[in-house]
Amino acid sequence: MAKAIHPTALVEDGAVLGAGVEIGPFCTVGPRVKLGDGVRLISHVVVGGQTEIGARTVVHPGAVMGGESQIRGNEAEGTRLVIGEDNVIRECVTFNLGSAKGHGVTEVGSRGFFMAYSHIAHDCRIGSDVTFANGVQLGGHVDIADGVIMGGLAAVQQFGRIGRGAMLGGLSGCNEDIIPFGIAHGPHAKLAGLNIVGLKRRNVPRANIHAMRAAYRAIFLEVEGKFDERVAAARQRWSDVAEVVEVIDFIQVPAKRAICRARIRGADDPADTE
Repeated sequence: MAKAIHPTALVEDGAVLGAGVEIGPFCTVGPRVKLGDGVRLISHVVVGGQTEIGARTVVHPGAVMGGESQIRGNEAEGTRLVIGEDNVIRECVTFNLGSAKGHGVTEVGSRGFFMAYSHIAHDCRIGSDVTFANGVQLGGHVDIADGVIMGGLAAVQQFGRIGRGAMLGGLSGCNEDIIPFGIAHGPHAKLAGLNIVGLKRRNVPRANIHAMRAAYRAIFLEVEGKFDERVAAARQRWSDVAEVVEVIDFIQVPAKRAICRARIRGADDPADTE
């Protein structure tokens, strides 16, 4: 399939274009860019740095892919942005390169849907099948697992983690790590329960969902014992339930941020007796 490059587009020497690539009016493609088969840059798109965009990804007007990381004293040499296949990247979205101070690469998975004005900062690692509503903002070094949904204008502080299949509500500020399949919201986001609909859509067995509910209550809603003790007890009790083990592994892995706790109805602070 022939490439289609609009006469007003600027594609610098060295850029690698796959079969069937479409580059619309007033786009700019840098010399170290690689566009996979069937990539579409609709118009007024800037792709710079050492950036790779996977096959069939569509990038809408005003988006900037591969801008330098927004940190003081950054050295961009050797840093990269890698984007997977079949993503939809809407108007004025920005994905930054990795940083020399970090691990050097920003990674975005496949089949993501990134709505207008959302931003992925340097050294983030984003899974596949994610949905970012309008204006979602990620600080540097954030890890977002597969299937995460983030509401409009939600923000995640640097080094934060959001586990597989979790949801973060719109207008939420997240400075703690959200467990897999958790739902969190609020200006200082706290857990509000589990993403039961998401679990059902993934065909998780009903017995496993019941076990997850029980484990969630035991870990986050009980007030007796220390948090770490409740987590350890849950691992022992539900060691044969893969989804519960996934949540506990997420909680127990060493991380920069604390685990987001549940807000107890009628209480000012999340349950914890540390």
